[in-house]
Amino acid sequence: MYGPGGAYPTLCRSSPHLPHAMADPPRLKPLVAVGQVTSTPDKELNFAVCAGLVREAAHRGACLVSLPEGFDYIGFNTAQTLTLAEGLDGDLMGRYAELAKECGVWLSLGGFHERGQDWPTTQRIYNCHVLLDPAGNIVAAYRKTHLCDVELEGRVTMKESSFTNPGTEIVAPISTPAGKLGLSICYDLRFPEISLALRRAGAEILTYPSAFTVPTGSAHWEVLLRARAIESQCYVVAAAQTGKNHEHRTSYGHALVVDPWGAVVAQCHEGTGLCYAEIDLDYLHRIRQEIPVHSHRRPDLYGTVAATGLAPVP
Repeated sequence: MYGPGGAYPTLCRSSPHLPHAMADPPRLKPLVAVGQVTSTPDKELNFAVCAGLVREAAHRGACLVSLPEGFDYIGFNTAQTLTLAEGLDGDLMGRYAELAKECGVWLSLGGFHERGQDWPTTQRIYNCHVLLDPAGNIVAAYRKTHLCDVELEGRVTMKESSFTNPGTEIVAPISTPAGKLGLSICYDLRFPEISLALRRAGAEILTYPSAFTVPTGSAHWEVLLRARAIESQCYVVAAAQTGKNHEHRTSYGHALVVDPWGAVVAQCHEGTGLCYAEIDLDYLHRIRQEIPVHSHRRPDLYGTVAATGLAPVP
């Protein structure tokens, strides 16, 4: 993690040099923790690593912990990926629910390999971003709508749609102690329409738990995340896979948080770890007031980006 002396400062919850004359102590801003891991096909090992990070973040006072796409596992091939998948009512999600209760935190679990209700007939899974509250309840489940089918000649070939069903809806932002959370996953980052639809529905924090490849990540990861933050005037939280997941897969890493001005305010180094950032909603609303792009849009010229079933929020 970048901390004191690093390129991007990890924000602290309070300053040790507050004036003694202040009548009231400053209100602490909510702290979010963003995870970076190297998942493998070993689900037990992956859970042990992720549980350790969640406990560490809770000890630091984070109210929300975000884990990346494939936090449960990254399979060696399609057959193994399908074999290891579980339902949301399975053992692994139950263990994460217990972990949320134990630590008293919200868990953003992005990119769970889900066997849905149609598994018996389709033998295909969903890429599901699950949000757990501190009581261990599943309060939202977003299924990835944009599947990653890309081919970079001689470098990367991915065909997510060959074994994954696309989701059919965007989930309304969820109120959390950190702010109203909009759920997305990895490749969704390339489609500004989803972030603008979530912003229109009231999102204050956009989440992009991811597993970017090295070629695409080195070229596009940070610039896309900053663009989504600037255009939506939201915080952007992006947990990430990093390093060698298995002999055929290496992930880019660089988990980070971007503020509504587009500044990277926290970022992980290489390897497993966490970075932390305060969420300052007063700052967010000041930016929206000073540069009111939301009210300057011209739907008469190019229509309105909106999602079915999501009510607009002023």
